[in-house]
Amino acid sequence: MAGSGTPDKTRKRVESLRKLIREHDHRYYVLAAPSITDRQYDALMDELRQFESEHPELATPDSPTQRVGGEPIEGFEHVTHAVPMRSIDNTYDEAAVREFDARVRKGLDGEAYQYVIDPKIDGVAISLRYESGRLVLAATRGDGQVGDDVTHSVRTIRAVPIQLSGDRIPDVLEIRGEVYWPREAFDRFNKQREEAGEPLFANPRNATAGTLKQLDPRNVAGRGLSFIAHGYGQVEPMRFKRLSELFDAIESWGVPANRHRSIAKDVDAVAAAVHEWDARRRGLPYETDGLVIKVDDIEQQAALGATSRYPRWCIAYKFAAERAESVIRQIDFQVGKLGTITPRAVMDPVPLSGTTVRHASLHNFDQVERLDVRVGDTVIVEKAGEIIPQVIEVVMDKRPRGARKTVPPTECPVCRGTVARDEGGVYIRCINPECPKQITERLIHFAGRNQMDIEGAGGVLIETLVEKRYVKTFADLYRLDRDTLFALKLGDKQFGGKKTDSLLAGLERSKGQPLSRVLAALNIRHVGGTSAELLAEHFGDMQALADAGEDELMAVDGIGPELAASIREFFGSEPGLRTWQALRDAGVNMTQPRARRSADQPLAGKTVVVTGTLERFTRGAIQDKIKSLGGKVASSVSKKTDLVLIGESPGGKADKAGELGVEILDEGAFVDRYGGNP
Repeated sequence: MAGSGTPDKTRKRVESLRKLIREHDHRYYVLAAPSITDRQYDALMDELRQFESEHPELATPDSPTQRVGGEPIEGFEHVTHAVPMRSIDNTYDEAAVREFDARVRKGLDGEAYQYVIDPKIDGVAISLRYESGRLVLAATRGDGQVGDDVTHSVRTIRAVPIQLSGDRIPDVLEIRGEVYWPREAFDRFNKQREEAGEPLFANPRNATAGTLKQLDPRNVAGRGLSFIAHGYGQVEPMRFKRLSELFDAIESWGVPANRHRSIAKDVDAVAAAVHEWDARRRGLPYETDGLVIKVDDIEQQAALGATSRYPRWCIAYKFAAERAESVIRQIDFQVGKLGTITPRAVMDPVPLSGTTVRHASLHNFDQVERLDVRVGDTVIVEKAGEIIPQVIEVVMDKRPRGARKTVPPTECPVCRGTVARDEGGVYIRCINPECPKQITERLIHFAGRNQMDIEGAGGVLIETLVEKRYVKTFADLYRLDRDTLFALKLGDKQFGGKKTDSLLAGLERSKGQPLSRVLAALNIRHVGGTSAELLAEHFGDMQALADAGEDELMAVDGIGPELAASIREFFGSEPGLRTWQALRDAGVNMTQPRARRSADQPLAGKTVVVTGTLERFTRGAIQDKIKSLGGKVASSVSKKTDLVLIGESPGGKADKAGELGVEILDEGAFVDRYGGNP
């Protein structure tokens, strides 16, 4: 019998240590009432590790010591959620919250109801799946239907129990919540990076997302991530009448829920909570951008149901974008992949929405002129959607004497080449195709996930390759050899063998991308993913497309005169010809797989336009679904359109479809008719 030689005293001490450590985890993460110091906690862990090292037969998968273990994984497996992880509808004003309450009241037909309110944590949504109390899966939201398996990373987070403890734990329990980086731990980690001369992380949320996608769990373990539960997925059996009761139970089993949650008996109490938390949010230990308001009764949640995208029983109130005041010290000009020059403000560092902002967008030179932004100005900066800082106002009475008007550049700031305004006069472009910044940005776009998807070809690598003059054209990427890459230095670090092999394998795989991806990668003005797909489906191979005249191009549904002219300009030019032929000679695929269509396919010969945001499908998945049914996806509505599929906020395409008498289906009706699997 395994472990028969282990003294009972040792076995009992190991069991006692595990129980003790779990209790202290519960006190620290769930109750926020630690009863021992970090040093005392570490001593308990060290003692347990020592016992398990000396008696391997006592080690178990759910031991607190087993949070970090195993080798780095090769990649992320996709997993399908048992219950979709829906997004939550957003609102930005109290009136919309009251409208939401009116819809709930009407939907419940006079029944009494109450709300659970908790701060909306700005982290990464995760689903934890427990079976018989043991953590078996942690997955990201993904598109709501399918996410990535990040169990190896989440196991390292001390706030997430590997084994639940307590009574009446459901056989299957999916806990939804947010993995986040507490402000204090994030600031401490950034300080360590600064002292080591490493680049700082921009904000906790993005850093959390990147951390969870680390292939080696040892890189995750030391970062101090945490977790808070805010919802549920599959629960069998479901013994709870209210969400608030489920949260209480989840906490008793060892998983932290939001201790700042509260109950609101009516919409006036909700409004009061909104005002209270808008003032208090900066004192929370995590980033928050709003409140989540949920109907408490679980049966009432089911009765209210969901739209194709959002549950009808909850809503997120988003706080107004934070603003801060700073002084502009410089206005620099950035060059994009097509030569567009964008002005950017360089400012005194200022804290804003949980990050330190040093730069802000000025969009274009019309905006610079409208605001009359000058170096030395004091400006108001706002985070648009809590993400992108932008200058929204100049404080004129603080303008220093002698502040000089900002003048648009008369030459490219990178290559010193000629610049020109576009036809609308809004944008200024560098017209030198040999500009190194344009080359770098074009190559980054070419290698991107939605184009050639070259694994390992990140921005820093491409920037270095261009700087060293190893690459200039797209085809140059496919001429890179192992010796060159192995010896390459990114900063003070060698690229090395493992990264070299990964990049070369990624380049080889990318050669098999369909024509639509290649077209989207070529940086042809106005050609995006949808139009590239239309062109590839219609012409089938690159040569046929290159030979097509403007009339032939405009015969493709969804291709207008401006796009047709841009395509002809590219294929009719010597540089364009050289570009695609060099890729062909490098072994890149130049054909589009023909979709198998038969007359009995439901959408055979039909043109479908998709508009608005869908809940069940990503944009790529719905396009694949339509094609699998024999249909063709177009980007604009015309007399040739047979069907328009609408999601949330569909815009003018739905109106035009109505005017033309084109059939319109929402996502639910589409799924009922054609099925829900991509």
